[in-house]
Amino acid sequence: MHKRRMVILPVLLAVSLMIMACGICPLATSLQPPEVQEIERLVTRVVEVVATPTAETSSPTEPPPPAGDIVIEPGTDVETEILNAVYKRVNPSVTNIATDQGQGSGFVWDTEGHIVTNAHVLQGAREVLVTFADGVSLPAEMIGEDPDSDLAVLKVDADSHELRPVELGDVDEVEVGDRAIAIGNPFALQGTLTQGIISAKGRSIPALTHYFIPEALQTDAAINPGNSGGPLLDAEGRVIGVNAQIQTGSPFIRANAGIGFAIPVNIARRVVPALIEEGHYDHPYLGITGLHYSPALWEALGLDPQQRGAYVTAVVPGGPSDKAGIREGTRQTGESLPGPEGPEPLYAGGDLIIAIGDRPVKDFDDLLVYLFRNASAGDVVDLVVLRDGQESVIPVKLGIRP
Repeated sequence: MHKRRMVILPVLLAVSLMIMACGICPLATSLQPPEVQEIERLVTRVVEVVATPTAETSSPTEPPPPAGDIVIEPGTDVETEILNAVYKRVNPSVTNIATDQGQGSGFVWDTEGHIVTNAHVLQGAREVLVTFADGVSLPAEMIGEDPDSDLAVLKVDADSHELRPVELGDVDEVEVGDRAIAIGNPFALQGTLTQGIISAKGRSIPALTHYFIPEALQTDAAINPGNSGGPLLDAEGRVIGVNAQIQTGSPFIRANAGIGFAIPVNIARRVVPALIEEGHYDHPYLGITGLHYSPALWEALGLDPQQRGAYVTAVVPGGPSDKAGIREGTRQTGESLPGPEGPEPLYAGGDLIIAIGDRPVKDFDDLLVYLFRNASAGDVVDLVVLRDGQESVIPVKLGIRP
């Protein structure tokens, strides 16, 4: 039922990797629980979520613990208790998204009826039905989408169902190795929970356009069609990402291969409110194409092998950077780099961007991260560039990404 979109994730100086756009469900791990005497310390310091105590879990002679704490009896499995608690808390906020084109997942953003999902889940859809965990189904209207971040917002009648918004986390607090939990609807199996870890941070993944989404979270997910648009959660049940893509070993096997990606919640924090208010999000735009500068390129480009930055290979004519005087490479080097349609020539003489504003730039992704996090169309940003061995500051007024 699910739309299966195949995209290519280019890797500089390496073979292209096949990517299928669908949701992420982390693999179950097998973690040994701590000793009994360590349970209270773990719960107090690490986990403060979900599970209101019941008569069965509360002592008749002691006051019940505060609502929201996990109650763990000696000898029980901490791992199981955490997953049970997160599921009870978040599953009522997760929805199944069914369209006349396919199926995916989503989650409740606020009490006004807004549901967040992936833009690719809604591509070509004329009718959308949102089903909640209790089986109630409501028609939904798409009020905004942003193909550049693969996010979209639906709206249902807020008076027709009790809405339980998710709690948002922060990718800056996420570390590689942290627990990752996903709830969604793989193969339309509603309310499915899976778990794994955060395998990596700071990945760049393809958007529905020719741009890239920075700071994506990678997880060892049991990723399958139908989870697109569902939440990736931390151990406290907070949304840290929107499940979006998987990597498969073959274009003919469209299921989990242990590598999946989620759009970081920090991008959703900026994009979703704009989609609710305006129906679209204006991405800030520099108007350049570039690559990560590395020592492998120093001889061809005539740059310092110890330097790092974003090398400008092309400037869009009439774009913001062109108007500001940013320079692209023009001198033939005889070298080439792999491109999406075959080898592309490498030209020397372009600017090497080493900072934007007060942030150092070590590679091209640093520019994307800065723009997503800190900038808006119309802002003026200072690009610090190296040109002919000299450092200079060039102010650029950001445009709107076309």
